[in-house]
Amino acid sequence: MTTNPLAFIPAQRGRASVDFMIHLARGSQPLRGEVAREQAEMVPDPSVLPEDLDLRDRHLGQSCAASPAFRASQLLGEFHARMHGLVAREAFEEVREDLEPVIARYQEQGPTTLEPAPEGAETPAYFEGVHFHRTAGGWEEHEMQGYIHGEIVHRKLVEALYPGGIFQQRRAVAAMAPRRAYERILDMGASTGHFTQALQETYPEAEITGVDLSLRVLEHAQRIGNAQGYAWKLYQRPAEDTGFAEASFDLVASYILLHEIPADVIRRVFAEAYRVLEPGGDMIMSDVTRYADMDKLAVWRADSGARLGGEPYWRESASLDLAEVAREAGFVDVTAQGIYPHVVIGRKPG
Repeated sequence: MTTNPLAFIPAQRGRASVDFMIHLARGSQPLRGEVAREQAEMVPDPSVLPEDLDLRDRHLGQSCAASPAFRASQLLGEFHARMHGLVAREAFEEVREDLEPVIARYQEQGPTTLEPAPEGAETPAYFEGVHFHRTAGGWEEHEMQGYIHGEIVHRKLVEALYPGGIFQQRRAVAAMAPRRAYERILDMGASTGHFTQALQETYPEAEITGVDLSLRVLEHAQRIGNAQGYAWKLYQRPAEDTGFAEASFDLVASYILLHEIPADVIRRVFAEAYRVLEPGGDMIMSDVTRYADMDKLAVWRADSGARLGGEPYWRESASLDLAEVAREAGFVDVTAQGIYPHVVIGRKPG
């Protein structure tokens, strides 16, 4: 693993606040387990639940409302969803004066380039005004949201709560591509550059390009690239319409992007991946667990959790057969594997 000169070092209050959110989430795990046991007893055969997910939600919501454990779990979940981003922002502001010179250095110096969207470029309707992950104000409201999301929310909060660590998971997904070496890689939905870095570490000789709709997160990806000496080329562009020439890349990849966009846009993303790949090039897309791989009770839990977490497109994304979407786009030798992440791999004929 490479060192991270941009690492967040909190002051006392910020450290205590972030630790509180971590321990709150960990401490509520037994409560969530109790809720799951209650629900399993209440619905011993999930197949009898309504097919319609909205009807299922009303049915189970009413049935669970009498449970003190369920109500307490929902309350704690709502508090964590609403507060984690604000806590991270407050922790950043506490040491902002110390961090700004470091952030500015890696924003301005280094081989990674960033091209913002042209002035007046239209933001896709599915992105406009959506506060993904219930981030207060969305990705663009705070000028340092990229740093806050990448270095505090992800590296401090999420990493502490993921079994095995989300960064290890990113490296594992990057290594699933069919070849051992690539020359030109496109990272769709590069965000703050964590998967971009996993791709670079896995394929060190590759020239890597990344696109994302948020300028704030791409700014932090640029800092990460510069801090590590990577010559990434980053663009504020939609993954479904990158503007790159046909056959520009030999690998197109994404990590947990697809649940952030509607189903029709997902199909366009696969079509765009196919277009920009050279003949014989590979595609690898990872996303959240497919609803088809869960029973009806588990689907309801996942769907409810997604709404609580501020994921407006999770349901329609998780309901897609991504392997079939890949085949429809023209990919061959398509495989789908894994529960979380669910990984689809395909090749452009050539």
